[in-house]
Amino acid sequence: MNKVIVVGGGAAGMMAAISAADSGAEVILIEKNEKLGKKVYITGKGRCNITNESDVENLLKNVRSNPKFLYSAFYTFDSYRMMDFLEGEGLKLKTERGNRVFPESDKSSDVIKTLKKALEKRKVKIVLNTKVLNIEIKDGICHGVIVQSGDKSGSYTADKVIVATGGCSYQSTGSTGDGYRFAKDADIKVTKCYPSLVPFNIGSDIPKRLQGLSLRNVKVTLSDKGKVLYEELGEMLFTHFGVSGPLVLSASTLASGKDVSQMELSIDLKPALSKEQLDERILRDFSENRNSYFKNSLSRLLPAKMIPVIVELSEIDEKKQVNNITKEERNRLVNLLKGLTFKVESLRGFNEAIITKGGVSVKEINPGTMEAKKVKGLFFAGEVLDLDAVTGGYNLQIAWSTGYLAGMEI
Repeated sequence: MNKVIVVGGGAAGMMAAISAADSGAEVILIEKNEKLGKKVYITGKGRCNITNESDVENLLKNVRSNPKFLYSAFYTFDSYRMMDFLEGEGLKLKTERGNRVFPESDKSSDVIKTLKKALEKRKVKIVLNTKVLNIEIKDGICHGVIVQSGDKSGSYTADKVIVATGGCSYQSTGSTGDGYRFAKDADIKVTKCYPSLVPFNIGSDIPKRLQGLSLRNVKVTLSDKGKVLYEELGEMLFTHFGVSGPLVLSASTLASGKDVSQMELSIDLKPALSKEQLDERILRDFSENRNSYFKNSLSRLLPAKMIPVIVELSEIDEKKQVNNITKEERNRLVNLLKGLTFKVESLRGFNEAIITKGGVSVKEINPGTMEAKKVKGLFFAGEVLDLDAVTGGYNLQIAWSTGYLAGMEI
């Protein structure tokens, strides 16, 4: 019987261990934390956006880095197979807006419990509180790992080692870049790493004034020197430092690792209306409040917290009666509502990044097996690889698919 060691008990590692066990291997899963799935636990704000219920073409379309590398992994184990697997193991699922899949209970802990039971059912040996120090490689062949648990060190031999240690994001969960070191020690190239799916710092004080305000059904556009990099409808959030939320996080995948000094983030607060339609809507509101002050006329158009900011930016006197507001002033207001624009100062760091952009170069990995081309028996899966996608369950699907493929190739 083949022996397989999986390093890392996150999404990719757990799936790799399950897949290897199903393929008939004797599997040891080594995790340096006190429990499995620490990062899975906090994904989707603790609800765990497991995957995106869509075909492979859509999965590939939402991958930002090296999508072609994932053809074999996605076609071997797509989102429907992942859903079937979890439901077969007893977890009830639901699909929400944007085809995002969650556990019916809205508890990420239920996803981890299901995977843990699946591991135990397959007699995978789970070793916790144990750090892998090095991968043992001799003459281009992987033979096992050196580990440390407390004061004790030791080793495990194996026919195959799967490295699923994650990236550098959320380092409190144990993702401290160990896998990159293992790769470099094996003379496998690692590309430069950057935080991704991360909020933006904005230089203006306006986000701080709007802190906590969440906007739905708005359109966010990220541009660099006037060239549109990203444009999408959805939700966003103002914070004390800038902007966050699903739209902003997805936009960050196109800014990560780049010079952001010329980038601007523009928010269309009324994307369903053209400028002409919005002007007519404002005129209707004004006509119904003919003698009202300007500052009191926007309550049907905007959230209360946003009104003072928009009034100030429009440069229209807040105490001007609406029947005295000129067409030019109205045009200024319309343009502002259709394009509230901020200069991007910088991206937040790894401690707030959901994923890592960059990692083990996919040119060094066989896409049909996840095995390193230079080292027989050494495999990589999940976020440790130079693969990343937008929000919506796509990054976890990368982990499930690459983990599954690495595990079955024994």
